[in-house]
Amino acid sequence: MSMNLLKKTELWVNHITLDDVNLTELADIVAGVLGLRKGEVMVVDVRPQHITFDVLVQEIPQENFLGKEKAILNALQSVQGVTLYEDTYIHSNGILGQICANLSDEQEKELLNTVDTMTSEIKNNVLHRAIVFPTGFELQQGLIEDTNTPYIKRLLENEGFKVTIGEIMSDDLYDIKEKLEDALNRGFGLLITSGGVGAEDKDKTVEAIHSIDENAATPYIVKFKKGTGRHVKDGVRIGVGTEGLSTMISLPGPHDEVELAMPVLIKGLRENWDKMHLADCLAGVLANKWKTKNHHH
Repeated sequence: MSMNLLKKTELWVNHITLDDVNLTELADIVAGVLGLRKGEVMVVDVRPQHITFDVLVQEIPQENFLGKEKAILNALQSVQGVTLYEDTYIHSNGILGQICANLSDEQEKELLNTVDTMTSEIKNNVLHRAIVFPTGFELQQGLIEDTNTPYIKRLLENEGFKVTIGEIMSDDLYDIKEKLEDALNRGFGLLITSGGVGAEDKDKTVEAIHSIDENAATPYIVKFKKGTGRHVKDGVRIGVGTEGLSTMISLPGPHDEVELAMPVLIKGLRENWDKMHLADCLAGVLANKWKTKNHHH
């Protein structure tokens, strides 16, 4: 079972003294004990009685570090110039703290099973937590009624999602990115924005998703000549990006377009489509509407 270290990746070895020690060798030895490759652990701080290692990978199989304190200390002890003492110990915040667990084989197996169960429960909870963000100054100023958010919320709740309504996002790349990143950190598995996908310079939701996931799928709904009228972009796109377990989706603002997109989105969630397929199907149904609309003009 791979555990995400959740950015708590430092190990402190306390009460250790060094004499002319090669720090890269030291880091590689710790990496070896944790089942990692050379270069995946580095020394980030050395004090007179203390050394700090940083694990540079985000996920490690739990059996690689559970109860490994003694093994790490023994490996360090074997390096020329390293002195350990009776009371030398390792400390770490977060999940890596389990390095110091002192368990029998039976307890270790039991703990790994418990963690497995907890991990799949957490995963399931994350996947069923959604947050919906309205966007745009028209909503911030209360100029128009937000019909999209309650509609999206209702459809997702019918699918068993626990839905939170996010703060209104302003037409600003940094604000949108910050709100999305905050929601990702708070463990939402589905993040939906409505509005801000157009071709004006105030439209920034697709760009925000792309700045978090550079491999986001951002197909066009409609293309036109850049710089026509208010258009500073060459078309209207939607965006579907992923980060860890979470999926971010930017839908258009007009309510009739949200009504077209949501059944496709729900089908994609039920059938677990990947981001490319989901984005293409959403763009397809929306592009069709634009074609029909322009055909009637």
